[in-house]
Amino acid sequence: MMDLTRSLDLQRRAERLLPGGVDSPVRSFRAVGGVPRWIEHGQGPWLTDVDGNRYLDCIASWGALLLGHAPAAVVAALARAAARGTSFGASTPGELALAERIQQAMPALERLRFVNSGTEATMSAVRVARGFTGRDRILKFAGCYHGHADLFLAQAGSGVATQGLASSAGVPAGAIADTLTLPYNDAAAVAAALERHPGQVAAIIVEPVVGNMGCVPPQPGFLAELRALATRHGALLILDEVMTGFRVAYGGACERFALRPDLVTLGKIIGGGLPVGAYGGRAEIMECVAPLGPVYQAGTLAGNPLAMAAGEATLAAIAACPGLYADLERRGAALQQGLEDLLRAAGLAARVQRVGSMLTLFFTAREVRDFAAAQACDTAAFARLHAALLEQGVLWPPSQFEAAFFGAAHTDHEIEFLLRAFAAALRAL
Repeated sequence: MMDLTRSLDLQRRAERLLPGGVDSPVRSFRAVGGVPRWIEHGQGPWLTDVDGNRYLDCIASWGALLLGHAPAAVVAALARAAARGTSFGASTPGELALAERIQQAMPALERLRFVNSGTEATMSAVRVARGFTGRDRILKFAGCYHGHADLFLAQAGSGVATQGLASSAGVPAGAIADTLTLPYNDAAAVAAALERHPGQVAAIIVEPVVGNMGCVPPQPGFLAELRALATRHGALLILDEVMTGFRVAYGGACERFALRPDLVTLGKIIGGGLPVGAYGGRAEIMECVAPLGPVYQAGTLAGNPLAMAAGEATLAAIAACPGLYADLERRGAALQQGLEDLLRAAGLAARVQRVGSMLTLFFTAREVRDFAAAQACDTAAFARLHAALLEQGVLWPPSQFEAAFFGAAHTDHEIEFLLRAFAAALRAL
């Protein structure tokens, strides 16, 4: 058994000051039980907690760290930027450098603006969509997470397309009255909803690969059908690439699925581990944003020099490794095959779903295509696996409904370590 004395002490002290002892709910381990790990430092794909225990990191700051922890180029860029000043409330060359690099990778972002988080990016994109179209309704999908803004905290009701019930206290009914929530991967439901609300839907917002009910890929043709339906009904298509941007391909899901959305939201990897977000799209739409247009959005720390430096260094390092995504695909396939072989040998009703370097092991025998299927998983079995993996030195996401991530720092050696750890953990269940 691991010594967790300091982690437990810090957690107890934090619970007297922070709600649940955490600044983000999933860190509390409430879904899996046990002692939340308090991290001392990270290097490459490895983390060390305050008690000296070492873990292979499969959370990667929830997908933000494609290059692993403390990559030298990013650390050096941060040191140089910090020495020049941490915030100015004025434009800096770093904003332009990162914007140009993003636009080169994702041509759909003809104009873009930086914000401070994925939540800011998605709520701003929706505001722009409403301002541009003059419509109020937003169509989203159950199980897709677009941040914690009120309008997104709705879930599906009993109908195929309903004005959802709030999934958080403190969200007034009026905040989600114009949010329609549908099953993911169900283009027919989208078509029906648009027909029932003609000329009312400002935008369809979607995670092209869902990561917040576990890794759920789009079914063949689903995203293309959303593009066609949005165009046909005069709605905008917003691709939420906060998680998939620069992860499933250098050009994100836009590149991987050959899609041209109207607006795109970004975060995570474009900040190299620092708080960041961005939204952008067609020039005519983005020209609605102040100071050019009537849609207001601002932020004191938007385009923060540290985040811009870390992001630019990260994307530059990725661009300098042309074989990176092929390597990630190869390692991902090896990991998936290895896990499937272990599950088959153990006789467990479980399946592995993966897109690129995003992956989830679901405790269910059926394919997970939507939130209803994800919710049917055996979460108790997942909790037991999570605890067993910790004992093997693996930090796996502490929820059945979160994707795991690996990256450039996870070499063949780490993939082999992970498979050995899973083999031992499955024997312990």
